[in-house]
Amino acid sequence: MIVRTHILIGIDASSILAGARDVMQALIKEIEKRGLQEEIKVLETGSLGSSTDGVVMVVYPEGIYYRNVKPEDVPVIVEEHLLKGRPVRRLMMPSVTPGVVTKETTKFDVSKQPRIVLKNVGIINPESIEEYIGVGGYEALGKALLEMTPQDVIQEIKSSGLRGRGGAGFPTGLKWELAYKAKGSPKYIICNADEGEPGTFKDRLILEGDPHKTIEGMIIAGYAVGANRGYIYVRGEYELSIERLEKALSQAREYGFLGENIFGTDFSFDIYIKKGAGAYICGEETALIESLEGKRGEPRFKPPYPTDAGLWGKPTVINNVETLANVPSIIQNGASWFRSFGTEKSPGTKVYSILGHIVNAGLIEVPMGVTLREIIYGYGGGMRSGKFKIAQIGGTAGALLGEDALDIPMDFDSLKPLNATLGSGAILIMDDSTCIVEVLKSVVAFFKRESCGKCTPCRAGVSKLYNMVNNIHGSGPEIVDKILEISTYMQQTSFCALGQSPIMPVSSAVKYFKDEIIEHTCGECRTGRCHFEKVPEELELVV
Repeated sequence: MIVRTHILIGIDASSILAGARDVMQALIKEIEKRGLQEEIKVLETGSLGSSTDGVVMVVYPEGIYYRNVKPEDVPVIVEEHLLKGRPVRRLMMPSVTPGVVTKETTKFDVSKQPRIVLKNVGIINPESIEEYIGVGGYEALGKALLEMTPQDVIQEIKSSGLRGRGGAGFPTGLKWELAYKAKGSPKYIICNADEGEPGTFKDRLILEGDPHKTIEGMIIAGYAVGANRGYIYVRGEYELSIERLEKALSQAREYGFLGENIFGTDFSFDIYIKKGAGAYICGEETALIESLEGKRGEPRFKPPYPTDAGLWGKPTVINNVETLANVPSIIQNGASWFRSFGTEKSPGTKVYSILGHIVNAGLIEVPMGVTLREIIYGYGGGMRSGKFKIAQIGGTAGALLGEDALDIPMDFDSLKPLNATLGSGAILIMDDSTCIVEVLKSVVAFFKRESCGKCTPCRAGVSKLYNMVNNIHGSGPEIVDKILEISTYMQQTSFCALGQSPIMPVSSAVKYFKDEIIEHTCGECRTGRCHFEKVPEELELVV
């Protein structure tokens, strides 16, 4: 009998907590009960894009998405939709068609997302190497090893204009070239999957939905720079990512994509997993290296840079998950193809985790250069309620932007005049019920908690900021300039990016919302959210 319908269940860390496994089993049992198991197949896949809609599933060939599905909803879905052809409207996903906001839809339209990194996510079973191979997986590796020299691979990545998607935007091809030319052996490839910033989950969903793509990118990088070993430094809490990575690595070894003499060549490469222990500072590349070596995660002085002296003092390339996941498509399709997306100086696409007071929170992949307005009102479906007030881009360390910034292109260079960066790819959207001082309290508390304490400007500075922001009531308007002054000193004197980062949220908050902050010094909160209770000041340790 011909299979007429496929039901894909999005299995990721958040959907598992919402009961995705139970829904899947209930569907299988109900379909078997109706004798439909030969014509309707229930399949597991990665994230289907939404992060706040519980269990999400899509019914093909219609392309109808359901959200917040519970086991008790299964009988009606089978009866009404699968048997009678009448979709269950109360469970339908809102539209995410850019520029269109509706209450219900018969199709979750991602056709406007030119997916490169997320091309297979939500389509294939992430635990099946056969399905990855079936959609062209490991063809780029074969092309690189059999048709290209290491220099050819590096030149292709340089020509593509791919820039690091971890936040800094450093040219990937140049980084590889520096490591290729560096003296010393062995050389190493590290995938930075230590995603520890609040609101950031794009790398987790990439690994959960398509682990082989990042692995293939790492192997190609190893071939390009002359490395024979790679490490994936992954956040320890990412249990499903780790589970799928371990399975994917085992499958890759079994198929000969990892190990000795890959594709019959003299190139050998293998990858190992290192679980992080929950320190945000280990997202900084040299602190990550220290942790990999078994030491306390603290940043190193630079130079030398990792490309010259990284892991165990040897030349090392560190790229994040999203950066490496772009590599196979570039090698397979060419640099010119990649440059057909995005802008001249920021080619390609960008994966964002969008969340907050928007209709459709979740994961999107859009061309570099789309505006914040397009992301919020198109891909995000608009505001759930109220009016737009604040967007924090790039995670907790990112700038807080107001309405004036809605039409600025989201790319590395266009954001520089705003002292903003793409950062970790998180975009937190807040409406006019949000208090800017509450936001600053949350930001400063995060930095205070995550400072490693290695340098005095950061260790003492974040404590001082914490006390000032939490006791802003009655301090007088001059406190605003003092907060900005301390953040500036931290930026100029802190050892690493963690201590240098508070300037972005602080300075942008002052730029766009200074009047509201000053009101708090007089005991007023226009949102009515603040109660102005004095917070005991914490000891500021300076040694």
